This record gives sequence, structure tokens and C-alpha cells, in this order.
Amino acid sequence: MIGLIESTAAPDPVWHLTRDCFAPDGWLHANLGLQHRPQQASMAAAAARAFSSDSALLCEAGTGVGKSLAYLIPGLIRAVDTARQLVVATHTIPLQEQIQNSDLAKCRTLFEQTPELRRYAGFKTALLVGKANYLCATRLARAVRDRAELLETPQQTELRRIQEWAAVTQTGLREELAGEISSEVWDWVNADSGVCNSRNCDPETCPYQRARARISGAHCIIVNHALLLSLIAAGAAPGPNVRGVLFPSDFVVLDETHCIPDVATDHFGMKVTAYALEKQLKMLWHPQRGRGLLSTYGKGEDARLVVTILDEAEFFFNEIRQRFLEKKTILRLRDPNWIEPRLHLPLQQLIARLARLSDLESDRNRQSELDDFRRRLGAIHGAISDAIALADVPDSVYWVEKSGVRGQNVSLNSAPLDVSGLLRERIFERGTGVVMTSATLSNGVDMDRFQKQVGAEEMDTLIENSPFDYRRNMEIFAAKDAPMPDQRQQGARDTDWLAGVVAHCVKVVAGGTLVLCTSHGDVKKIAEHLEHALPGRKVLAQLGRVSRSELVQRFAAAGNAVLVGTDSFWTGVDVPGPALSQVVMVRLPFSNPSTPVVEARAEWLTARGKNPFAEMSLPDALIQFRQGVGRLIRKMDDRGRLVILDSRLSNKPYGRHFVAALPHNRIVRFTRSELAEKLTPYR
Repeated sequence: MIGLIESTAAPDPVWHLTRDCFAPDGWLHANLGLQHRPQQASMAAAAARAFSSDSALLCEAGTGVGKSLAYLIPGLIRAVDTARQLVVATHTIPLQEQIQNSDLAKCRTLFEQTPELRRYAGFKTALLVGKANYLCATRLARAVRDRAELLETPQQTELRRIQEWAAVTQTGLREELAGEISSEVWDWVNADSGVCNSRNCDPETCPYQRARARISGAHCIIVNHALLLSLIAAGAAPGPNVRGVLFPSDFVVLDETHCIPDVATDHFGMKVTAYALEKQLKMLWHPQRGRGLLSTYGKGEDARLVVTILDEAEFFFNEIRQRFLEKKTILRLRDPNWIEPRLHLPLQQLIARLARLSDLESDRNRQSELDDFRRRLGAIHGAISDAIALADVPDSVYWVEKSGVRGQNVSLNSAPLDVSGLLRERIFERGTGVVMTSATLSNGVDMDRFQKQVGAEEMDTLIENSPFDYRRNMEIFAAKDAPMPDQRQQGARDTDWLAGVVAHCVKVVAGGTLVLCTSHGDVKKIAEHLEHALPGRKVLAQLGRVSRSELVQRFAAAGNAVLVGTDSFWTGVDVPGPALSQVVMVRLPFSNPSTPVVEARAEWLTARGKNPFAEMSLPDALIQFRQGVGRLIRKMDDRGRLVILDSRLSNKPYGRHFVAALPHNRIVRFTRSELAEKLTPYR
């Protein structure tokens, strides 16, 4: 344990009950049969103090500590005692599902079976997802009424199917609706509109309002990082004189908190795509179909204005593609007024016209629809203007990017270079309890760098190591003579050799292998090689054709498959047992220094007299590295092999930092000629 500030005040009932739950012979052991873990007990006590004192705690807890129960039990007790809401945010769906389907059930069973805790057993939970995921009864009724003006005949068939589903659905969530529904139809009936509010919609009939009622009455609300931070960025926090991050008087847990800086960078920035603008405009008026919202409200001149903007938008984004993205997929913008603002005036005219139509409209729901489009187009207009002017430089970075199968979708993007001030203001200075936790936050000694990164320099800190016996259960191998990455860029790295080493590693391990790369090019090349070298062995690869969650599910089910991935596969993959018996790291996970955000942050640090490699590149890579290592041993009796195919671990001065980040120092180093001799069969 490091840096935890001990309270001099007498602990409150939350602390006492938490202590009795996690004691060596406590209620968790007696009533659920769970093994006592000193690290879990220490974390739970610290979380109880943070919740009770409305203070902040940053806790690194290694794999196997049991983080979720350590914050859920004191959090639920505190929520019920004070009628305040506990918000738990995760980054990955698997952890969210684990909390919903397993950990909260354990808490309820514990409370039910422990007389001293029985009054907490009735706690209520709710899942918070974005409004656009819900059906709105009022908007559905309006779409049915105006279907001829809004939708083509095939889409009206989809609308009838939604009507039938609406009569029986319990949640109103799109994911529950069987079969494909076009985004255009769903856009007309989902709850992401000012129309869907407590005045217009009855919770008895409107799924979103029903969900809101559940959230309002819940003691524990589960949400993902992306939605939490997008809501915070949109100003969803309670008023200035009310404590709480999302809801009045709430208190918050941010699990998988090592992801927060990157998620905050994404959601405190801006992104405008050609597709998003076209979609909004064609909902107002679709020239090819001769229908849209303006069929009902507007005049011919309004439809013609939309057509003009559609033409201008196509020209604008095509010009960006041809001038800046012909040979690149991404380009940082450095000089203001880099392109003619041809969309500025016509968008401004359309926004003003929508405001005028809204003022003239007597029907409140129609008025809300018009206001929705006015606000959305206003946000797009402002974002495009800021991107052309590079309005927030030097505090933000701007870039253009193309995506899609043929690079047809062009986007304008921005991101803040430093999110610490925003996070400090909107999370840590809200006067409420905050617990941030992850298995990888420190450099092995302290969490100073991460605290500065998220604006939490004043937080209490705690480090609890994993209870797993890594020395006994994890073998570690490291290549000494693999070609260096700079040699690879010159074409000297033998990709066939690299893929051949991976194939050998897979052949000699009976269970499944996770291959972690740092580029999509390596994923493709290695996967292709493995498919030929390993006939009969299932090879799964992150090639964009199958979702990440589906790939992980197939990998876990196969038992001895190979999964080749990059970026997101370094974290959040939880496959215990032999189905994941080996992790092979192709390269150490340094970020690409030429991406706009990384490049601009390096310049920002240099201007402040700091070393970007020491301050940013190395610490970020170490956290990603530790996350990758953590994929291997997921429970007490897991065994596995870690193979690192990057000779910088041995040949660069900073390699010692990666060695120090490993669970133990018993590393078997090998050369190419020693491959078969040293990497022998493992079962």
C-alpha cells in the first residue's frame, strides 16, 4: 500500500460493515464461501472511506484482487443508507456484463444471507445507455402518422414491424429488435430528440421514459466510459451548487480507469463526418426520394436550400479528400483557413430558416423536431468553422481523416492536448466521492504521472498487488535478436521469420494463443501466414469483418484457437483457463509518433521543457504492456506462457522498465537459432 491518507475521524457504519464483510472469517467467507484476500479487504476499506468522506481514491489493484466487490459492497451500503446513487463506469462490455450478471448478484446474496446486511438486499440497479438506443412512443406515433412524407414504401414495412415490437417489448432497446432495421427508420423513432420528454411521453407507454424512471429509482447505475464522458462533455452534470457528477448527490466508480485519458480525449474533442452531415440534411429533404421533414413544414425554397447544401457539402468533402488525403488516410492541420468555408453561409441560412419555422409552428412536438435539427446543424456548423480557423490551437490539435472501405467518409476532427483540467473540474471538484481503479496505473512505485494526466494530484492513492503466483504459473520468453523496428521500416525485418516464430509458439502450446500486434499490417501478414502454417487450427484476426466481442467469444469457445489483434485486444480480453494459454507480443506497444494527437502532445511537452518520450511515450507503452501481460493469468489456477518478440526489451536502455513491469524476472531469452531448443511444448 502506498500514499493512503489515514482518516483521524471515527469510521462510519459503512466502514464497519465493509470491514466485517472482508475480514479473514468475515461474511463473504462465511456466507458466500469466498476466499479471504488481504488486498481486497484493504481496497474495500479505502473505498468505504472515500465514499463516506466524499473524497477521491486512486487504486491500482492487480488481477485477482477482486476490485468490483471491493467497491460495490461499500458503495451499495452507502447508496441505500444515504439515498444517493452509485454510478459505476466501465470501459469494456465484458466487465459491464460481469458486474450486472455476477457481481451484483453476489452482493444481493451476501446481503440476504447476512442478518446485519439484510436491509440492503433490496437495492435496485439500472443500466444507462444513450437515448438513441431507445424507442420513443411519441416519435413512433408521429412517424406512423406522417409515414408518407418521411419514408419510402420498403421502410414503411420496417416501421410496421417496429409498431408490432413496441406492443410487446420490455426494454424498447434497439438491440432487442430482431432483424435488420435501417438507420433512417430508427432515426425517426428513437428517443434522441427533444420530443421525448416527460411532458409528451408517458412512462407507461414510452420505453425511454420508463428507463428514466428506473434510473431515477436505482441505487446503482451502470454506464460505459464513452457515454459518461460524452454526457459530461455535453454539460450533463447537476447545477453548480449541487454535488454529483451525473446526478444530484451521486458518487462514482471509474473501473478500467487506465482508459479514461484516451476516452476523455475522444469525447472532449470534436468529429464531423461527411456522412453525418448528409444524413441530417436528407432527413430534412431527400432530393432523390422527394420526402423529408420539410415535406410537412417547409416550402419549396427550403427544400432547394437543402439541395444546395448537399451539393456544397459533397464538393467540400471531396476537395478535402483530393487535396489532403489522396495518398494518406490522416493529416494534421497546422495552418488556419486551410480551405474555403463554402458551407458557412448556406448552413447559416438553413439554421435561421429552421428557427423561423419553429417559431411559426403551433404543435409542440413538431416544434421540438425542428429545434432538434436546428441544434444539430448548429453544432456541425460551429465545428466546421472552428476546424477551418483552428480555433483552439495551441490547446487542441485538428486533423482530417478518411475512413470506410474506399475511404469515402471524410471527417474533420479535434482533440484537447491536455484533459486534466476538464476531468478535474467535472469529476474531482464536484464535491462527491470518486474511486478510480485499474490493474495498471503506476510505474511500479507511484502513480504521480497518471494523477497529473487526469487532474487528480490531490487524490489518496493505494497500490495492491495481485495475489496470483506468477513465478509458478507464468513462463516468460524474450527474443534477443529480432530485427529492430527501425530496421523493419527499411525493409530489413524478416516478416516471414517473425510469422514463423509465432507459428512455432502456437504449435508447441496445446491451448489458445493471443497474438498482440501494434499495427493492422502485422495482423494481416501474421494471420495469413498462420492460416497456411497451421492447417486445422482456427485462426481469428482483427480484420474489420467481425466485431471485437464476437472474435473473443469465438476464441474462448474454440479452446485452442489463435486470435491475432491490435490496439483494443491488449486490454479487456478476459478468457480464463486453457482457451488462453499463451500471449505472444510481436512488438512493444509504443504509440505511432506520427498520429496527430501523439505528435501534437509531443510538441506541447517539448515547448514546456519536457521530454516527450519520458513523459508520454514510455509511460503509455508501459501501461499498455502491463495490460497485455494481464490477459494471460485471469484466475488463481491459470497457467500460461508469455513470449515477447521485440529485442528492444534486451537491447535498449528503456527495456529495463518493461522488464521491471513483468510479474517476475525469471525470463528465458532466446535467439533465432535457439527457438526450437528453448520454446519446447507446453501443456
